[in-house]
Amino acid sequence: MTTATLVPARAEDSRIGLAGTMRHVGALTRRNLMRIKADPESMFDAVLMPIIFTVLFVYVFGGAMFAGDQDAYKQYMIPGLLGQTGMTLALAVGTGLNSDFQTGVMDRFRTLPIGRASVLLSKIVAEALRALISSAILLTFAFLLGFELKTGVPELLAAVGLSMVFGMSIVWISMLLGMSLKSAQAVQGVSMLVLMPLQFGSSIFAPTDTMPGWLQSFTKVNPLSALADASRALLNGQGAVAHPVMIVLIWSAAATAIFAPLAVARFRKRV
Repeated sequence: MTTATLVPARAEDSRIGLAGTMRHVGALTRRNLMRIKADPESMFDAVLMPIIFTVLFVYVFGGAMFAGDQDAYKQYMIPGLLGQTGMTLALAVGTGLNSDFQTGVMDRFRTLPIGRASVLLSKIVAEALRALISSAILLTFAFLLGFELKTGVPELLAAVGLSMVFGMSIVWISMLLGMSLKSAQAVQGVSMLVLMPLQFGSSIFAPTDTMPGWLQSFTKVNPLSALADASRALLNGQGAVAHPVMIVLIWSAAATAIFAPLAVARFRKRV
């Protein structure tokens, strides 16, 4: 047994420092990506979800929206779908983290002289890469279906970046759920209970003025509505940009400030 393995986790973190933690983040990120390479089925949600959602809503529900104008519905729905992609993938992180605890992977990390924060940060980096791939697939498929970018590349990149920022703030919530609930199935179930009302109680798939008053009140404070509105303004060049972007950034900062310390504290307690 090495001396490093006898050092308590918190003391070890202080000895490693920022540069060492970043090296460990890089090494663990490579590990997470190698796991994806060995198990490509784990990318099915990132690859297929954008295509399935686009086809489902454009061609199944699009005919009933905007007086049957599917082209207009594409311009409305696809920016909103881009906004919620990061959140949808982020909520799956907790399931994987819970499985790592159940299968003993975290027991192996406990014996290594690594910064404990690097384990969680590496999952965020790997998830950000998955979200980028998913966003690229969504946009490519959308352009093939006739979606028109009415602004420019900088605005497109800004919309993707805003979705990433919000999605990565949700990762902290997902990881806290993954470390607090007993099974991966429970994490998945609770994640869906969070995701479904936020998705469909927003302006992503339908204009909110068609909803009952009590639901409109919810959509006004739903961060996914602000994210969808910001994405539409950035990609379609219509509507205010600054206000919904500011709302999304405030929600993202608040979620990170609240749940990141809770997730880290829970992780330290479990390892």
